[in-house]
Amino acid sequence: MTKTNKEPVQNVKPLITAGEIVNYRDSWRIFRIITEFVEGYQFLSSLKKEVTIFGSARLPANNKYYKVAHELGQLLGKAGFTTITGGGPGIMEAANKGAYEAGGESVGLNIQLPFEQRVNAYVQKSIGFYYFFTRKVMMTSPANAFIFFPGGFGTLDEFFEVVDLMELGLMGKSPIVLVGKEFWNPLKKFLRDKCFSQINSISQAHLDDLHVVDTAEEAFAFVKDTKDRPNNICLQPFDTHCESGEINWRIFRIMAELVDGFEFLTKVSNDVTVLGTKSILPGSSYYEAAYEVGKILAQNKIMTITGGGPGVMEAANKGAFENGGESLGITMRFEKVERRNNYLTKSIGFTFPFVRKLIITSPSKAFVYFPGGFGTMHQLFELLTLQETKKIAPIPTLLYGQEFWQPLLDYIKLFHTEFHTIGQLDMDLIKIINRPEEVLEYLK
Repeated sequence: MTKTNKEPVQNVKPLITAGEIVNYRDSWRIFRIITEFVEGYQFLSSLKKEVTIFGSARLPANNKYYKVAHELGQLLGKAGFTTITGGGPGIMEAANKGAYEAGGESVGLNIQLPFEQRVNAYVQKSIGFYYFFTRKVMMTSPANAFIFFPGGFGTLDEFFEVVDLMELGLMGKSPIVLVGKEFWNPLKKFLRDKCFSQINSISQAHLDDLHVVDTAEEAFAFVKDTKDRPNNICLQPFDTHCESGEINWRIFRIMAELVDGFEFLTKVSNDVTVLGTKSILPGSSYYEAAYEVGKILAQNKIMTITGGGPGVMEAANKGAFENGGESLGITMRFEKVERRNNYLTKSIGFTFPFVRKLIITSPSKAFVYFPGGFGTMHQLFELLTLQETKKIAPIPTLLYGQEFWQPLLDYIKLFHTEFHTIGQLDMDLIKIINRPEEVLEYLK
């Protein structure tokens, strides 16, 4: 992409979002984002029978999962599938290599990072993206199946994005295959024991849709009979590609939501973002704790930002609102109805989930994650990925409630000690707190 001047417009507050400084009055930056959407969908329009494979860039060629990914790429290539990866090294290279050697179509959707990431040698078609959120939309929208290998924060971000969108009904149901029982079974256990059994933020049916396997043959068995989904996917608000090959009118709605979102953020400062499930009910300990967090922030003249809905979001907004603080909601619209609680002093609603996610992950002074389900996990791992890859500066990332979060933290430690998919310093990005007032300690 063309190198551009990154100086913000004079006298206008710049916004650091998921990628770089963005300002709603900097129209060319909005166009840069929209250009990534248009070019991305044009690139994808020619692909057929797509299967997207995710996994760590850090796993070497002698790793067992590299070998399984290579074998899977071969199986997909021989069966006429298009193998899509992030185009980088590790698992991505292995899958592209297998597909290439088998005569299949091998595609890479690469990301521009502060440290260079080259497209691997086995990619036949590729496109590069600056923004994580545009790239993830492209990696998920065309696929007829999703296969996840062991990875780090980025792989978990992509995994939770897919399952979150499917749970919300914003993405068509497709096979989800998790390769590596030793890696994925602990995560399924956490989701079952904590998210499903303890706080009821996900369903057993969605857990049953996650197929955990160990071999390439087992993974291929779940995708081999999938039918090619046509590119005529204009019915949902996040689907912007039409059968004709032309980008439809929804691209202008995306642009409008980006402009509105950035304008909204220029009025936000000195804020903390509180996230968590809508399933937490009034009277529960987590609801009361989230209320106290909002109250403490209001008493210290700090804005409270949430997703604007019920549960944890309502509790934090209520605590801020009832104590004279600014209480903001960044909400989603479902079937043109905006889900918002009654304790917001300002709010903005979005139709496109990826735009809303970009706005809600714009850096605050801190992020506080209460117990949640797929959506909360998705927002958590996206924030961790942006910090790990140095797309944004480190931000206090606080998990409230050790009893809920400790099993996930123990699982994440395995990424470094057992699977070597994150570094030691990446562990320092996460902190657990157990009292509302601890939030202030990290703001200092």
